[in-house]
Amino acid sequence: MFSIDFSTIKPTAVRPIYVVGAGSIVNDAHLPAYASAGFPVAGIFDPRRDKSETTAERFSIPRVFESLTEMTSHAASDAVFDIAVPGDALPEVLKAIPDGSAVLMQKPMGNNLAQAREVLRIAGEKKLIAAVNFQLRYAPFINGLRDLMKKGVLGEIYDVEVNVNVFTPWKTWDFLYTLPRVEILYHSIHYIDLMRSLLGEPRAIQAKSFRHPLMPELASVRSSIVMDYGDMLRASIHTNHANDFGPDQQDAYIKVEGTGGAVKIRLGVLMDYPKGVPDVFSYCIKTQGVMPVWHTADPGGTWFPDAFVGSMAQVMCAASGEIEKPDNSVEDVINTMICVETAYLSHEKGGIHPEMLK
Repeated sequence: MFSIDFSTIKPTAVRPIYVVGAGSIVNDAHLPAYASAGFPVAGIFDPRRDKSETTAERFSIPRVFESLTEMTSHAASDAVFDIAVPGDALPEVLKAIPDGSAVLMQKPMGNNLAQAREVLRIAGEKKLIAAVNFQLRYAPFINGLRDLMKKGVLGEIYDVEVNVNVFTPWKTWDFLYTLPRVEILYHSIHYIDLMRSLLGEPRAIQAKSFRHPLMPELASVRSSIVMDYGDMLRASIHTNHANDFGPDQQDAYIKVEGTGGAVKIRLGVLMDYPKGVPDVFSYCIKTQGVMPVWHTADPGGTWFPDAFVGSMAQVMCAASGEIEKPDNSVEDVINTMICVETAYLSHEKGGIHPEMLK
């Protein structure tokens, strides 16, 4: 049995959070995470005041603002703005945020690469301490995986696989029904970002995204993505959000294999979302001449909501000068958006037709 560190960075001094948006992700993840971490939420604004009021009452938020302008004019000087709006709304919201502010934006960083570059430009011009909420990086089980990788006990990593085979209630996010890009941009983007975070920048990406006959109004609900890190390391992402054949046949996991050992993580939150089932962190460290034995360890938290603590902590630590910049800064995650755009270009270009070789 190995000692595994599942902890995440925490700020020495917390800052008041002002939330823009009162949708499901805010209620299911952001605010529960902040409550558990002791991060104070000072106010909230949503264009639908009834949603703001319901959320404020649920989480004892002291003030509901009538407008974004009212929020920014009353926000504390050390505020962190937590922006949870659709990707294409980010540029206009950022323009209203005071210069020099600390900002955490819900992913994606725009609905396409052009919007992501606009977000990057605005953040730079306004000198924002700006980060994007790719929170899977900070899930307790990912912290544990990083710890084992850092200690070297997994050896040379040669296989990283994400496999999601679940039924996702897409109606939770009604805005997705009008978008030309869905699955990769709003779900597999997490795994693309995680691959970058663990393995660095890929050489190339191959991808195909798929619709479903029982969900024809959605642009895509399934994807297969291969990220090229050379001929020794396989990095693959396979997602199917339309497995409506009962919970016993559903699964969701991240698997990492190395010459010295392996880790397999069940992503419990994706099964029966948003209720979820327990995560499972399993690992196997090889000993020469001994039959491999798998062990389990308790990460002490899960992706939703605990990983959201890590995302916000990065911004608070950077705003206080404890770290130079957030690990999930816009300057870093623009590369995740580039990878996403590459995946869509691969999808549109398609593969090589056998007829070409006849």
